[in-house]
Parts: sequence; C-alpha cells; structure tokens
Amino acid sequence: MYTFPPLFKACGKFSGIGEGKQIHGTVTKMGLLDDMYVQNSLLNLYGTCGDLGSACKVFDEMPVRDVVSWTGVISGFSRIGLYKEALRMFLKMDVERSLATYVCALVASGRVGWLSLGQGIHGLMLKKPYLFSLETGNALIDMYVKCGQLCDAKRVFGELQVKDKVSWNSMISGLVQCKKPNEAIELFSLMQTSSRVKPDGHILTSVLSACASLGAVEYGRWVHEYVVSAGIKWDTHIGTAVVDMYAKCGYIETALEVFSGIRSKNVYTWNALLGGLAIHGHGHESLRYFEEMVRLGFKPNEVTFLAVLNACCHTGLVDEGRRYFNKMKSGEYNLSPKLEHYGCLIDMLCRAGLLDEALEFVKVMPVKPDVLICGAILSACTSKETLTELPNEILDSFLEMEFEDSGVYVLLSNVFAANRRWNDVAKIRRLMKVKGISKVPGSSAIDVN
Repeated sequence: MYTFPPLFKACGKFSGIGEGKQIHGTVTKMGLLDDMYVQNSLLNLYGTCGDLGSACKVFDEMPVRDVVSWTGVISGFSRIGLYKEALRMFLKMDVERSLATYVCALVASGRVGWLSLGQGIHGLMLKKPYLFSLETGNALIDMYVKCGQLCDAKRVFGELQVKDKVSWNSMISGLVQCKKPNEAIELFSLMQTSSRVKPDGHILTSVLSACASLGAVEYGRWVHEYVVSAGIKWDTHIGTAVVDMYAKCGYIETALEVFSGIRSKNVYTWNALLGGLAIHGHGHESLRYFEEMVRLGFKPNEVTFLAVLNACCHTGLVDEGRRYFNKMKSGEYNLSPKLEHYGCLIDMLCRAGLLDEALEFVKVMPVKPDVLICGAILSACTSKETLTELPNEILDSFLEMEFEDSGVYVLLSNVFAANRRWNDVAKIRRLMKVKGISKVPGSSAIDVN
C-alpha cells in the first residue's frame, strides 16, 4: 500500500498519465483503493496531469475526504485555468482549510477578479496570524495586483518580513501590468541594493518590459548584458522580452540581431518584432516577416494582426490593410476583430483621405468607437476641410461619449462649430469645464545619463 503513492507522485513529475492509469488499475485489482493516502496520491496525479475528469471521479467516489483531497482537486482546477470551478469547490469545503488551500483560492480569486473573496481570506489571515506566511503573502500580492489594487499589494509586500524571488517578481511584474514602469525599475534597483535576492529570468523579463514602455534603452541594454554575464538561462521568454525592448526603443537592427539568435521562437517572439517594425515605420519589412512567419508554420493571433494592420496604417498600405483585415476574419484564421483592429483600419483609411469608407466601418462595427477612432475621424475631417460632410448620427454618437482627452473635445467642438451647432459647442465647453479638462500643452522628454 505504501509503495503506490510514491509511484503516483513520480508519474506526476513527468506527466506520465498513461503509466499512472496502469498503476491505478493494479491498485484497484489489489483492493487497495479504499485507503485515503492512496486516493489522495491518485487524485493529485490526475490533477497534475490535467485530467480533471478522472480526478473528479476519484474525488466523488471517496467516502471520506480530508483537506488534502479538497486541496488536490482545487489546485487541479486552477492548474488548467478553471478558476471559477476551483473557487466553487473552495466554498463547498466541509473541512478546515490549510495554507495550501488558501494559496490556491487566492491565486484563483486574482485570475477571475473576485476581489471580495480575496479580501475575505486576507481578513481571516489578520484574525489568525498563523495563516500568514511567505507563501500566502506572495499569493495575496498576486491577487491584489491581478484585481488592480496596487496600494493593497504594496502594503502586503511591505509587511513581509522575508521576501523571496516570488515576492519581488509579483510586485515588479504587477507594477508593469498596472502601467507603472518607473516604479517597477525603482523597485528592481531597491531589490539589488537592499536584499540578497538575485534576479532570475522572470524578474528580468518584467524589468525589460518596463524599459520597453519607457524607451529606456540604456537600462534595457544593461539588463541584456546582465543576463549574459550572470549566466541566466536564455529562454524564449527572455529572448522575446529583449527583442521587444530593442524594437520598441527603435533599435531595429539590434532587435533583428537578437531575434535571429533565438533558436526556439514562438508567436510572441514574432509579435514583438512585427510590432516594433510597425511602430517605427518599417511597414514593408513587417509584412515581409509576417509572410515568413506564416510560411514557417506559426499561427498568427489577434496581436499579430494588430501589428500587421499597424504596419499598413503607418506606411499607407491601404489595399494591403484591407486584405489582411479580411484575411483575419476568413476561415483560414477565424479571428474576430476587436476594437483595436477596427481602430487601426479606420485610422489607416482616415490618413489616406477615405473618410466615407471609414465612416461605413464605424456604422457597422459591433462595438462602440473609442477615443482613438473618434480622434482619427475628427482629425480627418479637419485636414480634409470636409467638416459639414460628417453625418449627424455620427456627431450625436460622439457627443454622447465621455472622453478624458482634451484634444478630442477641441476637435469635436471645431466640427460642431463648422456645422453651426452652437448649442453643442457650448455644451462641450461646459463639459470640459465641469470635468476640469483643459488643453494640454505640448511636451517632450529626454533620457539623461
């Protein structure tokens, strides 16, 4: 009986679901399946290998379940992304939960954005201090970050008496996800000076992403050199982050050099290169690499086509942009365009002076236009001096929307003035005053060493 649990654990280590099922059959024939230790080991095997059907069957047939049984099935659901099911099982538990159970629940809460449950678990930990550990603290940070509660994540991070790589990575990556790249780099610098934790690939990938957002190529180059000098494993994730950083910072040749040196590329690696080429005006090169990507057997996703449409938009390749937009929706890829794709296409048409065609897309698109689409159309109206040609239903729909961008309000006010809709001009100006929105003066930034 005590022989089989280690065997199940070993099978889980290398995802040996076939071998595990053979041992499961042997255990059943020998009449040893009634032992809870064996049942929990078997449940853990199926959960680890992602066979939740078999895991649930074992779980349902258990006459008595302990905390290990419940935690095994909860972690199994979380492992394959069924976070709501994991939380449903967590709430059904009829035994006292363990630290591992709470960690699983916090991770699942963060993934589905169930903040109130995460806060409830945090409150329980405050009442029962023995529940608060490095693992649960890290899970709390991750949960709060995923739910957009950066202040709470920072507070938990500050309360951790001991921090490991997971703690620092959760906080740094969280700052990057919440569009706080400056703070992410500052925290990374603090980690280097105030702790003995050495950065690993996960942390450095987040820092490279922060550098890409800021255009901080010198800091990004230092991270690249650190990866090489420290002997950190050069995997696809780090390689992709380095390509993305150089490409977004405009160092296209360096990005191409790094890209060529990555042995194992995935669709994200290609997207990083295509996006960088697109935003820096290398539209033809971006399309050429897209065709090479397809030829090599990589399947484009929504981000890939967004980069391709961006390339067409910035290079004025209208016919190619239409073709790739239609290709995206075709049976070959069967991808549904999102607001960003429509925005790119409409911006491209507006830049090319094809305002009527752009307006047709605005009318038929399944989502409401955002500030970028409105700005593109209004700018096209201004540049073409065709203010009176904008249909009233389009103007009315723009008027109903709420923007935080002063430029859109100014453009919209000018369009209404050209159409002699003075009441709407006054309405926009009052709205800007109430919201405290004023025209932002132009500015630029430089990186000082």
